[in-house]
Amino acid sequence: MVTSVLNQFPNTIKVQHKFLSTIPNETEVVDFVTYEKVCEETLESLADYFEEIVENAHHLNSADVTYSSGVLTINFGKPYGTYVINRQTPNRQIWLSSPTSGPKRYDYNIEQNSWIYKHNGKSLHQLLQDEVPLIVKNELDFSCCSHSLV
Repeated sequence: MVTSVLNQFPNTIKVQHKFLSTIPNETEVVDFVTYEKVCEETLESLADYFEEIVENAHHLNSADVTYSSGVLTINFGKPYGTYVINRQTPNRQIWLSSPTSGPKRYDYNIEQNSWIYKHNGKSLHQLLQDEVPLIVKNELDFSCCSHSLV
């Protein structure tokens, strides 16, 4: 039986009674070491840039930026809301919760050197570039952040 199945699927190997394809997926998951490095660089650079943004947005007196343990929280206060950007190590993703556009999950694309939302092909930095200037009422340039595709 196993031989006949393997003959039908030549790019498959049997591992403990499970079949695994040897053909890579369309969206290969980045290796753990690269993920950790790129994720940390991305979150730290975003934290630094958001600190600068909030400092220069005088109408956002109660705004606050915190970055700890892989979670970046940008609270713009009422009526703007809070952005949460965090590492999701088991999935090797960055997750974003936006008060404007809702939750999104970003995968790191090695070829583009950027975090991409697979449902619309937009980068994390592009979403921030589209939404945050409306809150801070100022022009911004997220291309200065690490792994930006703006």
